[in-house]
Amino acid sequence: MEVHALKGVDIEIKKGEMVAIMGPSGCGKTTLLNLLGGIDHPTEGTIYINNQDINQLTDTEVTEFRLHNIGYIFQLFNLFEFLSALDNTVLPLLLTDITKLEAEEEAKMMLRQMGLGDKIFHLPNELSGGEQQRVAVSRALLMNPAIILGDEPTGDLDQDTSSEIMNLFVSINENYKQTFLVVTHSEHIAKFCHRTIRIVDGEIVDDGKQVKK
Repeated sequence: MEVHALKGVDIEIKKGEMVAIMGPSGCGKTTLLNLLGGIDHPTEGTIYINNQDINQLTDTEVTEFRLHNIGYIFQLFNLFEFLSALDNTVLPLLLTDITKLEAEEEAKMMLRQMGLGDKIFHLPNELSGGEQQRVAVSRALLMNPAIILGDEPTGDLDQDTSSEIMNLFVSINENYKQTFLVVTHSEHIAKFCHRTIRIVDGEIVDDGKQVKK
């Protein structure tokens, strides 16, 4: 028996948009995010990012493309518990050809911009949930990616902290025009975005675009 996680999906997301992706559990939200991030490959169809058909890239090319174009933020922060905020943040830059010292200076600057200047050398268990997510955001932004993918990035936070993180996303989006795609179960979180794509049983039932009269 064939199971299709997504069926007939046809969407366009413009540069600088903030888009929420909503739907019941198991409807295909995370699958869509993974396809857009080049983690999974579609069985048919094409995915263009900045005029690049990522399906045509080799595994090595996809990895390189992700490193320089896409930042990821997850629900559970995905921080290494034995590394400081600085060491967690700097990881993407260590995959480039700049020196470790230069990479650490850039990471420190990013953490300061996130309001974590006094927590640079703290371990994750010494940080609040909101602070841990700010470290994760710092790591995602360090390579200045055009696209930020968030898979339930506020799902493990209370509403006040969630609003704080989403306001941070809005500020980044307005100042740097980076595109945000945020998977969420929360209507409260979706309201921070420009529009909401709704998925049911692997199909887009509403792309959030207003019909012009």
